[in-house]
Amino acid sequence: MLFPSALRTLVPMLAGWAITVLSGLGLHADSTTVAGGITVAVAACYYLLFRIVERLAEKMGGPAWLLLMVGLLLGYARPPQYESGDDIEALIRASRR
Repeated sequence: MLFPSALRTLVPMLAGWAITVLSGLGLHADSTTVAGGITVAVAACYYLLFRIVERLAEKMGGPAWLLLMVGLLLGYARPPQYESGDDIEALIRASRR
């Protein structure tokens, strides 16, 4: 599950950077810190937009092509599936290995 999760984190970051650089956004950021902050904000908006669309399509039984496209725009066609974390003792034991 690490690979899909990593892709779905890195792809929006790269998209945010690309959108910021390629569009110019009319912002003149002389500082590297400001430019980095703008990139992070754009990447966060990109991720949230496509995750919201993905969740809505899942809940409303949207078309398969929409789920596929949104997933690919997030870096991986399906959201990662995580195991239930209800067994706290098992998680603690696993973390001590």
